[in-house]
Amino acid sequence: MEMYLKSIGDLWASSGFSELFTINTELFGVSMPGYFVMVCVALILLYLAIGKGFEPLLLVPIAFGALLVNLPLSGIMDEGGFLRYVYFGAEHEIYPIIIFLGIGALTDFGPLLANPITFLLGAAAQFGVFMAFIGANYWGFNLKEAASIGIIGGADGPTSIYLTMKLGQAQILPAIAVAAYSYMSLVPLIQPPIIKLLTTKADRAIKMAQLRPVSKKERVLFPIICTIVSGLILPACVPLVGMLMFGNLLRECGATDRLSQAAQNEILNITTVFLGLAVGGTMGAERFLQEGTIKIIILGLIAFMCSTAGGVLFGQLMKVLSGGRINPMIGSAGVSAVPMAARVVQRVAQSENPGSYLLMHAMGPNVAGVIGTAVAAGVMLTLLTM
Repeated sequence: MEMYLKSIGDLWASSGFSELFTINTELFGVSMPGYFVMVCVALILLYLAIGKGFEPLLLVPIAFGALLVNLPLSGIMDEGGFLRYVYFGAEHEIYPIIIFLGIGALTDFGPLLANPITFLLGAAAQFGVFMAFIGANYWGFNLKEAASIGIIGGADGPTSIYLTMKLGQAQILPAIAVAAYSYMSLVPLIQPPIIKLLTTKADRAIKMAQLRPVSKKERVLFPIICTIVSGLILPACVPLVGMLMFGNLLRECGATDRLSQAAQNEILNITTVFLGLAVGGTMGAERFLQEGTIKIIILGLIAFMCSTAGGVLFGQLMKVLSGGRINPMIGSAGVSAVPMAARVVQRVAQSENPGSYLLMHAMGPNVAGVIGTAVAAGVMLTLLTM
């Protein structure tokens, strides 16, 4: 009997249950069972992704990765563990770049080419990136950490992860990734109140003229020219912008349909799974349950709100300069949340004027925002690694 009891005791000691409540983490001076808290956080994220539809394609892998790494004694993120090998692609910025290839293959730059002035709206919507950068540095983060936090304002998860790892700030990657993808999913809740605050009912009811057709020649030349120009001006943005444009060239050239379909589907889907698991694998209790995590989430929200406001305010300027032909709401779509931000503009526009169709107009600054956020990341990377 004694031998059996000892065996049961040894089995208990080797199980995760024996560790679940024993490893404590300090948060705001309060000691709490770290593993248990993070398992609960992972379950909450799974509920938000599956039950509420908050960016499920990436939030489900992130949440499940967090669940795996916080099951005590699994060793899944230790040297030689499965997630440690998966993390290699995030650690060396491989996954975000491949995801940009897929985004490029999915993106129609036609609305941007039909109305090139909307490039400026995509640039204006990066206002929150630099505001949050200043705010984060003032709040005690170093310059590289502040840059990683600021880029959340672009509402572009892959770029946020890329810049964070490129600047060597892996310790804040979990908070950055969760904040970036959470605010991307919350675009329909965050943006409408800001749009309505900064526009009048008459502004929101403005109807815009139909966009001109864009030729195939323009569509094919654009990714080539954009890559050359942006690469020569800002070499640090070549990995992101270059792969974005390569994906788009596969889509538009008409000679690589199989490659375009692969980039849009199999390649993008597989990379998304691995990126999510890799990010979730960094969400161990000792790294995620920090006061800095709360600060990053707050600063990320401020960044996103300021980016939305910057786009709308610049849209107001363009409305005046165009003699009232541009609806200022489309400026809010200058963040990188494609196509969600453009759909929000369409929804708000139709609530004011059922005959208004702004979706394609909003897609111009929306896709410009993807380029703008990549360029903003390139600027920060250049300045902070010189």
